[in-house]
Amino acid sequence: MAIQPIILTPDLPPLQAFYEQVLGATEVFRYPESGPVFYKTLKIGDAELRLVAEKADVSAPPRIALSIDVPDVDALLPLVEAAGGRVQGPPNDMPWGQRVAHVFDPDGNPVNLTQEL
Repeated sequence: MAIQPIILTPDLPPLQAFYEQVLGATEVFRYPESGPVFYKTLKIGDAELRLVAEKADVSAPPRIALSIDVPDVDALLPLVEAAGGRVQGPPNDMPWGQRVAHVFDPDGNPVNLTQEL
């Protein structure tokens, strides 16, 4: 079994660019192969993130956050805003042994950047 997160977005290119620029995502699948794209799969490390071009209310409060393990939280924070996202605040060292920064992608989806201490 595997969990495969899918983000619905009204504007796929900036969302894809955010995950490419901040997390080094690479496109591994798109549908259709030519013409306007409806569906893409991005590879981030050993995981996959799917993006679907669909009318979506990005003003609705999010109900799910992505948590992504990264090698250096602090090094990625300057990339977030440059890629169209937003940093909620400075990173914090958590008592369970992780450094965590809360950010938002361009659609306002919460993303927790986590680093093992």
